[in-house]
Amino acid sequence: MNIDKTNGSSFIQSYQKQMQVTPATKARPLQKEDHLQISSEAKAMFEKNTEADIARQEKIQLLKAQVASGEYQVDQDKVAEKIHQYWFDK
Repeated sequence: MNIDKTNGSSFIQSYQKQMQVTPATKARPLQKEDHLQISSEAKAMFEKNTEADIARQEKIQLLKAQVASGEYQVDQDKVAEKIHQYWFDK
């Protein structure tokens, strides 16, 4: 088997010349940073919801304590009335 080295070296030299040429770098546009602006109305709504959440959490804790201690009593008539309203008084 005979390998001719002269033909292979020309391919290698062509490849090396391509690698030596540095590609032109494209100028990137400057990227803008993201900004978040919350209006005063949105802030007021958030504070209002936070206050309601605190009151709701207090009520939930009170109900949990009553259920755990066995003090919580269910008004059967009120439950039956609500069920009836839900299903029949639409």
